[in-house]
Amino acid sequence: MITTYRRPKTFDKAVKLLSDKSLNAVALAGGTFIKNFSEKPVTVVDLQDLGLDVFEVVNQEVEAGSMVTMQQLCESDVANNALSRAIMLEAGKNVRNTMVLAEHLASCDGRSPLTTALLALDVSMTWQPGNIRVQLGDHLPVRNHESPGLFVSGLSWKHDIWLAFEYVARSPLDRPIVCVALAQWPSGRTRLALGGYGDAPIIAFDGPEPAGIEYAAKDAFYDADDEWASAEYRQDVAVTLARRCLDYIQVSQTSEGEV
Repeated sequence: MITTYRRPKTFDKAVKLLSDKSLNAVALAGGTFIKNFSEKPVTVVDLQDLGLDVFEVVNQEVEAGSMVTMQQLCESDVANNALSRAIMLEAGKNVRNTMVLAEHLASCDGRSPLTTALLALDVSMTWQPGNIRVQLGDHLPVRNHESPGLFVSGLSWKHDIWLAFEYVARSPLDRPIVCVALAQWPSGRTRLALGGYGDAPIIAFDGPEPAGIEYAAKDAFYDADDEWASAEYRQDVAVTLARRCLDYIQVSQTSEGEV
């Protein structure tokens, strides 16, 4: 039950409020979802005046504030076609205009296209206080049990990465039964993320080159049975989509080299 609303103007004030155990305070980032909501009296700490709704690219590193909305990211120059597709599949425009990145990552489940794409990009989360950086892939499995800080101030990932995204759903407007995001760095490092099942998307492969991603995609869904699809179906689809993503990236790299 929300009993008090606070809107700090500085990081220090936000940290002080969220650190005060007597307030039972929770961070409000966007307003679509409040983590740890309970029937006890809750003080909501609104982060919208902390300047966390901007992003920039510095030395090929995207630095996005945690209060950047999904729609802002979708329309930005830092989102390629694959990332934009994942965002648009995530939710309708009204939700995309209000749901911010930190809020989304706190509330998403395994069928989230956007989280699958961000996981493939090996996104780093910055927590306050202390500017503690934690990889998204390390945080997702423990997000409901452990917290490296009081609130997320930003996300970052490399900008010079090829990203491909594919999915299968029961209808064009439905959430994915299987979604696949494949990222490849200029060094050749290749990272495969799978979504469509469970509490959060997973990393199926992260290696210095793409050899073996099809086997990894199949192995990662070996027990992915639920009411939407069988594990065998998900395995077959994941292999097909991973291959399709890899082909897309290889064609894109070839085309870029010919320009």
